[in-house]
Amino acid sequence: MTFLFKSEARRGEVWRRRLQAEFPDLEFRTWPDTGDPLKVKYLACWIPPDDLGKTYLNLELIISVGAGVDQIDLGSLPASATVVRMTEPGLAAGMNEFGTLAVLAVHRNLPAYLSQQRDRTWEQLPAVAAKDRSVGVLGLGVLGSGLLERLKPFGFRLSGWSRSPRQIEGVTTFAGNDELGRFLADIDILVCLLPLTDATRGILNAKTFDALPKGASLINVGRGGHLVEQDLLDALASKQLRCAMLDVTSVEPLPADHPFWTHPQIVLTPHIASVTDAEGGAEFVVESLRSHIAGQDLTGVVDVRRGY
Repeated sequence: MTFLFKSEARRGEVWRRRLQAEFPDLEFRTWPDTGDPLKVKYLACWIPPDDLGKTYLNLELIISVGAGVDQIDLGSLPASATVVRMTEPGLAAGMNEFGTLAVLAVHRNLPAYLSQQRDRTWEQLPAVAAKDRSVGVLGLGVLGSGLLERLKPFGFRLSGWSRSPRQIEGVTTFAGNDELGRFLADIDILVCLLPLTDATRGILNAKTFDALPKGASLINVGRGGHLVEQDLLDALASKQLRCAMLDVTSVEPLPADHPFWTHPQIVLTPHIASVTDAEGGAEFVVESLRSHIAGQDLTGVVDVRRGY
């Protein structure tokens, strides 16, 4: 049987060595050298092959090399295939670091100071104590709940919203569409860490922004598809939003003429908030294959109906 790897080459070499040491009878192939597609039982990828459901008929396990699976057409998979999203500890650690960085940067007016630096302006802006700021996280999975834990020592008022009810000590939680408005009404810094599904696509829109207190800020470390870009530009122009930090965009990389590049109230980073560690990812794959072969429950299994 074959393990097919379709992702970044350096990571692939780390995974090859680890899997061959653990499963010497497993053939490891790197895309596009697929060999006999009917022998492929395991696939690790970010963007899967176009002909996934028609060519790899014996596929049993698909492992996303990242935390999301929105890049995979879940409706086109062979009935035999289980999809697993990457949950190695390095992903959460990276998001905790970047999310904390972004919240503190917005809290301490860094986007405005970067704009002032470009304009050679020396002006101190009013500082607000953390206890007087509220931070709200959209999405209370492993990444969202982990970020909230890391923010607790700073003293922010913390809230979270998810599709299903969750309880997190020290965090005011809301659930479902009926409670979204109440969640947004008291949020100064909104962080999006939702999975991208049909239900969440475009959730960062004018209606959402208008539900926030005037002068709130946005951090999007979810997916570019969550954001209606023109609605963000309009909200910044009207001062409904104070600033935005975006690690993801609808098109990556952004076209050279996109207004986000030069907008004085937007800070851009190139989808680097959380990246799978090669060694940690290899260990996650090894454990996933062990569990699968033994018929045991897997970590990070995706509910195809929900899309996450």
